[in-house]
Amino acid sequence: MDRSSTGISGQYARSGNDNKQPDDQATSSRRGRYGYATVRQWDNPSRTAPGRHEFYHSSFTRSSQHLQYRSVNPAQDFNALTKQEIMDGLVSKSYRFGHRYDGRDHGLYASSIKKYTSASKRPLNRAEQSQLMRLLQNFKATRSWNWRSLTTTLHSFTSAGVFTPHNNPIDERVKHTQIALLSTLLDAIIFKCNQKAETSNIGAQGVANLLWAMAKLVDSGQERKPGLNEAVAALLPHMNTQKDQFIPQHIANLLWAMAKLVDNGQQRTPGLNEAVASLLPYVNAQKGHFKPQEIANLLWAMAKLVDNGQERTPGFNETVARLLPDVNAQKAHFKPQEIANLLWAMAKLVDNGQEQTPEFNEAVAALLPHMNAQKEQFNAQGVTNLLWAMAKLADNGQEQTPELNEAVVALLPCVNAQKAHFKPQEIANLLWAMAKLVDNGQEQTPEFNEVVAALLSRVTAHKDLFDAQGITNLLWAMAKLVDNGQQRTPGLNEAVAALLPYVNAQKDQFIPQHFANLLWAMAKLVGNGQEWTPELKEAVATLLPYVNAQKDQFNAQGIANLLWAMAKLVDSGQKQTPGLKEAVAALLPHVNTQKANFTPQEIANLLWATAKLVDNGQERTPQLKEAVAVLLPQVNPEKANFKPQEIANLLWAMAKLLDNGQDRTPELKEAVATLLPHVNAQKDNFTPQAIANLLWAMAKLVDSGQERTPEFNQAVAALLRHVNTQKANFKPQEIANLLLATAKLGEFVELNMVTSMFESLVYRISETPQLSQQDILMSLWGVMICCARLSLDSNNNNWLEKHMDDLFTRLENTSPDNEEDQTIIAMAASWLGRACPVVPRYQTTRSKRQSDVRDQLQSCFPSLQIAEETSLNSLPPVDLLLPDHNMVIEVQGPSHYVGGDFNTRKGSTLLKIALLQKAGFEVIEIPVNRLWNQDLMKPYIDQIKTRTGIPPQGHGSVSLKRRWADAAYVTADKGRQPSNHGYLTAQEHLEEQTGKPAKRKRKNSQ
Repeated sequence: MDRSSTGISGQYARSGNDNKQPDDQATSSRRGRYGYATVRQWDNPSRTAPGRHEFYHSSFTRSSQHLQYRSVNPAQDFNALTKQEIMDGLVSKSYRFGHRYDGRDHGLYASSIKKYTSASKRPLNRAEQSQLMRLLQNFKATRSWNWRSLTTTLHSFTSAGVFTPHNNPIDERVKHTQIALLSTLLDAIIFKCNQKAETSNIGAQGVANLLWAMAKLVDSGQERKPGLNEAVAALLPHMNTQKDQFIPQHIANLLWAMAKLVDNGQQRTPGLNEAVASLLPYVNAQKGHFKPQEIANLLWAMAKLVDNGQERTPGFNETVARLLPDVNAQKAHFKPQEIANLLWAMAKLVDNGQEQTPEFNEAVAALLPHMNAQKEQFNAQGVTNLLWAMAKLADNGQEQTPELNEAVVALLPCVNAQKAHFKPQEIANLLWAMAKLVDNGQEQTPEFNEVVAALLSRVTAHKDLFDAQGITNLLWAMAKLVDNGQQRTPGLNEAVAALLPYVNAQKDQFIPQHFANLLWAMAKLVGNGQEWTPELKEAVATLLPYVNAQKDQFNAQGIANLLWAMAKLVDSGQKQTPGLKEAVAALLPHVNTQKANFTPQEIANLLWATAKLVDNGQERTPQLKEAVAVLLPQVNPEKANFKPQEIANLLWAMAKLLDNGQDRTPELKEAVATLLPHVNAQKDNFTPQAIANLLWAMAKLVDSGQERTPEFNQAVAALLRHVNTQKANFKPQEIANLLLATAKLGEFVELNMVTSMFESLVYRISETPQLSQQDILMSLWGVMICCARLSLDSNNNNWLEKHMDDLFTRLENTSPDNEEDQTIIAMAASWLGRACPVVPRYQTTRSKRQSDVRDQLQSCFPSLQIAEETSLNSLPPVDLLLPDHNMVIEVQGPSHYVGGDFNTRKGSTLLKIALLQKAGFEVIEIPVNRLWNQDLMKPYIDQIKTRTGIPPQGHGSVSLKRRWADAAYVTADKGRQPSNHGYLTAQEHLEEQTGKPAKRKRKNSQ
């Protein structure tokens, strides 16, 4: 998320103190010391001084003397440094003395250029660089130059920006001169490094300066030519041999250079790793001698190395630990750039596994007030790094103290002030930071929203400049902001629309993490109302094949995010294309291989995803079943670590899996039992959505045979109490789920609680004009069951029937094609006495217990006419019908009772009974647990005797030949609709179905 947060690059790498900072642009000359970012000058040797290159005394030109003895005035015209006579003198000197020339005057000239830029407090601009390059076409380094001249020249030119490529189209002549000059310098340096030690005269300070210069070259955009890589490789052994000579400044600069080289693609060779390892003990040894800027550089370098694969060895960890107290000790002396670099570094270290020790937290706390005090001094990059750092710290568990919140608030105006100066990468990092802060509890104040709006406009303006990572970060950030309540403004919609075409254009540049984040973001956006535009569909279609191709590269988090995203996309209308199915199939085996690496949140998301995919038609393949089987045992060990939302998602997922054919395995039962106590414990922390989902899940679990344990009862009771306290916060879909769940739980929920809940919730449903067909059906089902309970308890339900009529009216012109929805509409029509707009087609099944009861009744009452599986008034078929007596007998198995207790009837059971009674039928319920004992069955036999007036002739079973197997009595409703004025009697229904003539009678519905 922070590739642009280089911390020490650009302006943030400069300082006014030339012995502090490797990227220094200040005064460069100091006698007797060849300081970093400095060039040591030496006096003109005496014409008679022994051993000092005697040939110089006869060849000194006026121009070279002028360069040696004159200091640069900051106000000096740049033209004075680019006179042709200066270069003529240098060329003449080099030509005259050939291989005896040591490059001294060339080095002094390079130093004068650096002194000019240091005095100007900026590198060369494009015009100055072009003007200088015309002069430097004949400026060539040779292998005869001494070590000091080579290091002075390369370091000075690099620091002055001579080799920096400008963003504007560069003059090919300038580029050619840059490459040629750099090539001759690197060749001579490599040659010196490969000489014997006694002849090369390589010094520690030169090694440090050269490695810094090479790091700066690649960081400024210079191409990594083979010569540059070879020069770095040639210098590294000398760094190791010179390590005892490095002063604290060198150590800081060298580690900065190593980090910067690696960050720009330098291969982590054994030589480089050894060089880094050799410096770490010297950081510890010199810990009390580093200046504030060096402390900042060191921690930045350590963070950047770790971010690029450096192993966090005990030595590495010890070095970080030794530096942290110095941050606190020097807190008053850090400049704005150093504060930004330090906070970025600490955030990056934590993101890569650094323990947040008391010393670490103390260092962060020490810096925050100074950041606030210096807020006006941060440039665009500094503001970006700081907000990114605070977001990353918060995301890794940093306590959101008042100081941290105050620091965020203080920076927001700086974002607005600097908005025109942010680079594309910084815009991406800032929006990522804003999204992450909100995700960790940051309040979305008007100032915060204003900053987001300002950044979104910059996204649209710079849309074609974002790289693959920037596109990923931006879409992720916008999705996360929307998911946390950010309003979908036109600016946000435009930014999303602007980026989507670039997903396809950049597809070959995305790494596995990008694919996971992009699909997650698109799933979140459509889940929060994003329109399925052609560009969005194309972006999803573009990404899916790469999931399959890169399947072995995803880590545990990537697998979890991808499966969640695909489930969410499907749930939001994505077709299950072959590409999507292949991607799901490719990922499922990796759930097993990565099972030990999933966090609690990822376990919850994965089970939710598998349940959602199955609910939307995903085939329950062996791989999917195996993934579920692998995940379920992970629930128990992590039970204490699940957040309230994750508990809700897990129970919803398990209920949904059971609803779609999942076996109630011991592992699933254990997972449910493990989570139930946590529902009660977390009852005050569930959102309205979670409460609705949990109650739906509880109802569905009961439907699937869940035992009503004390923990189950406590969980349901706790949730029901919270429905009333949260009633104003439920969305229509959640209300529909609540009505359905309460209805399914039937008599388990006390009638007065059902009534009070329905009074507050049903009005909300009726007042919502835009409801999905599924929500209307669920609400209608819930209202009917509440009406049934009130009706069976002889309570007034007229107020509810008005709502039922309103919901039914909304469905009159619909034609659902599944039996469950058709049943709901048929039942509502039956209850309201209205024409049924559908012709439900019921599947009929005669159970053995039902047949046993029929045979027993026939044995007792041989003359009794009994029909089975008969549909009355378009209602679901009844078990047994006594058509001569308008009596229905329902044989109730455990599935008709909550928890199978044979005492607490489910809502669907109650509704069927109430509808039959409303149609004029007497209903006798016989629980199957009474069938095994004649004494338990006797009251039912006696009740039927009393109602029919037929004396029994005996009790017990009869032979199979006495059983009625006539298919005429096992028929479904042929589609006859009830009269608007009344209901057909049982005799009329039977005769209509069997075709036997009979005198028609009607029973008024009233």
